[in-house]
Amino acid sequence: MTNNDIFKKLRVAHKLRDDDIIKILELVDFRISKSELNALFRNEDHPKFMACGDQILRNFLNGLIIHLRGPLPKKGEKKTTPKKKD
Repeated sequence: MTNNDIFKKLRVAHKLRDDDIIKILELVDFRISKSELNALFRNEDHPKFMACGDQILRNFLNGLIIHLRGPLPKKGEKKTTPKKKD
């Protein structure tokens, strides 16, 4: 399974659009254009296909963690959890 396949499956599983993925990558200060992003999701035999490198996938996964969980608390700060209502 290639990085492109993993990226495609995560995109479908989380119902993400191009704009969502770009925003998620910006959470970890990684910039990518819409055309570059679309090249990752093309078929391998397409002339404008681009292989997804480890750096892009790693940054997407780190950004997805921040997107889903929120940013990590800074050193010395306690993690606040929402209080449960009875």
